[in-house]
Amino acid sequence: MPADNHPGPERVVIVGSGFAGFTCARKLCRILAKADRDVEVVLVTPTDYMLYTPLLPDVAGGLIDPRFVVISLADALPRVRLVVAKAESVDLQQKTLTVVSEYHPPQELSWDRLVLTPGSVTRLFDVPGLAEHGRGLKTVAEALYLREQLLRQLELADHEDDPEVRDARRTVVVVGASYAGTELIAQLRALADAYAHRRGFDPGEIRFLLLDMADRVMPEVGEKLGDKALNVLRGRGIDIRLKTSLKEMTDRQVVLTDDTVVSAYTVAWVTGVTGAPLLETLGLPLERGRLVVDSSLGVPGHPGVFAGGDAAAVPDLAAPGKITPPTAQHATRQGKALARNVAAGLGIGRAAPYKHRDMGLVVDLGPGFAVANPLGVHLSGRLAKLVTRAYHTYAVPRGVNRWAISLTYATNAVTPRPLSLLGLVSPEEASFVGSEGIPSK
Repeated sequence: MPADNHPGPERVVIVGSGFAGFTCARKLCRILAKADRDVEVVLVTPTDYMLYTPLLPDVAGGLIDPRFVVISLADALPRVRLVVAKAESVDLQQKTLTVVSEYHPPQELSWDRLVLTPGSVTRLFDVPGLAEHGRGLKTVAEALYLREQLLRQLELADHEDDPEVRDARRTVVVVGASYAGTELIAQLRALADAYAHRRGFDPGEIRFLLLDMADRVMPEVGEKLGDKALNVLRGRGIDIRLKTSLKEMTDRQVVLTDDTVVSAYTVAWVTGVTGAPLLETLGLPLERGRLVVDSSLGVPGHPGVFAGGDAAAVPDLAAPGKITPPTAQHATRQGKALARNVAAGLGIGRAAPYKHRDMGLVVDLGPGFAVANPLGVHLSGRLAKLVTRAYHTYAVPRGVNRWAISLTYATNAVTPRPLSLLGLVSPEEASFVGSEGIPSK
């Protein structure tokens, strides 16, 4: 196995280019530049971009070009050495990391400081057929596939003589009524409505079913806004069934936990996340699939090793006894805390525990409506829509992407949604194994 010849300058290796890893790398480079320190920052990631995941429902709904929700690492992090490969294993005693890629043999990297931010993958349960036939919403491939799958099935239904098969092709099931699943079904509903209007049939012939084992839609935004979202979605003809989930699944139907059988060709599974598979290979304590860390994001018993974002069970100092939820808001803030505390370990500045103030959530529910609770202020309707889009546009960490997204929203205000099938993603590429790297059982 080829190995790099470290030593040289002190080396910080960051695993993962999601919100936490990207933010950590960017802020750490700024701290090092200001301190005039010669430290090598290495970012190991299977993709050469950072993905702004909150806008994936807009990609699935055909509103935003997927190029606009990815931030080029080469452009955004010019001082960082990129290793575009998958982190396969970590030797905490020897301070080495093994990376693999289909394009070159396995390589071993040594490190002086290690930051583990490999992110998360969709949490799968033992539902027969789910891994083979369901699709998630964690990657560009999955978002594009859901858009293409819906449009493809609608086109096939137009020429289907068997009414039962036609109905199945015009049925969409989304499992998960938190903000991600709710945003997804709202955007897919809008895409389907646009298709029906332009093809000249009743949009009500396209059936949408939203499932969740919880007793509320979007409990994250509170009862008042959750009820408003529930009423809006039902008003758009979406069948919402709470305290209900999937029991089993095939390529043409799902069986619900109440034994109802629903024929459907399009099923999205958006029920939450768990830590990346790499974490299970470390031999370290996990909580809810996430790596246990202390309040300063350090891994207990391993000085110089840190973790954050969806991969870490970070103590929530604002709610003692709990851990911070796996949201982009927390991951971004933890990325900054990681950079600060890694720099402190290099003798620059002082380490500090991770504290946060809840800034609230914004949830886009399709044409003309959103709900939001910024700083605890409850908003809904068009004002919330404006706040939601402004927030996401501002939060995308690169100016050219913000410009492209703003222009797209302005264009969509006066033009219909595009309905062309592009055929960019195969079912295999969008599977949980092919897209998210979840090991097959």
